[in-house]
Amino acid sequence: MKIAIAYLTVVLVWSTTPLGLAWSSATVHPSMAGLLRMVIALVLGLALLRIWRVPLPLNKQAFKLYSASCVGIFGGMFCSYLATAYITTGMISLAFGMSPIITGLLAYKLLDEPKLGLTKILAICVSLSGLLIVFSDSVNLGVDAWKGMLLIALAVCSFSYSAVLIKTIKIDIHPGATMVGSMLVAVPLYFLAWLVMDRSLPIETWSAQSILSIIYLGIFGSLVGFICYFYVLQKLTANSVALITMMTPVLAILLGRTLNDEALTTNIIVGASTIILGLALYQRKSAKPKSLGYNLNSE
Repeated sequence: MKIAIAYLTVVLVWSTTPLGLAWSSATVHPSMAGLLRMVIALVLGLALLRIWRVPLPLNKQAFKLYSASCVGIFGGMFCSYLATAYITTGMISLAFGMSPIITGLLAYKLLDEPKLGLTKILAICVSLSGLLIVFSDSVNLGVDAWKGMLLIALAVCSFSYSAVLIKTIKIDIHPGATMVGSMLVAVPLYFLAWLVMDRSLPIETWSAQSILSIIYLGIFGSLVGFICYFYVLQKLTANSVALITMMTPVLAILLGRTLNDEALTTNIIVGASTIILGLALYQRKSAKPKSLGYNLNSE
């Protein structure tokens, strides 16, 4: 039951995250929006660890885990923040729908998982064709859309690599501690990004929508979302967790259309359906979730 609740929470949080990214960085520089989000999650996370009386490991193995997590938290997320300036939230979510395939390819190399069969190769081709249909949509693409495509491709690869890399690290640690430790690594990186890319603090120009979105992402997108994510990632296989991205695009597209006035074209509908079909085909013969090499301190 706990795994199911955590899994559903991640689905709901990830469905709203693309819109939150777009709104939070609308009037706040992406580096500052990300930094504030991480600081909120870190402060609240430290408080929760104290309330739960959960220790925060600071040994070498723990920092390996935090660094692996940060590949997705900083690399994947920061690129997603930057991509919102060029492509729609629906496109971002659909691009992340490809993460099960990239995760599977990386898992084959790093986790010694079975080779890709003909069915999976066909599934990859189907999903890629769907992604091409989505990104051929002229209504939702601007002049610099290629920048957004490049950024989101880097984000998805970072996210997938992080998920697989985490599975290679054997350590007995609470998911809350994993989240807090990852934030300890991520906050300096976001601060450095802000120093390099912006170094300004025009608070008077920040809209209420951006501020509220940052708070939402800090509490739910990072604190709650990542605790649940690390929990299910420890309990399920990397590919099983990546299946979440089959569910989030539909919700994200509907939210973008309803709340952000994003166009819902035939290309988007056909492309999204093709991607999900390919992902379903890719996972059709996947093995059942298996236990991992490390466990949680507590459930």
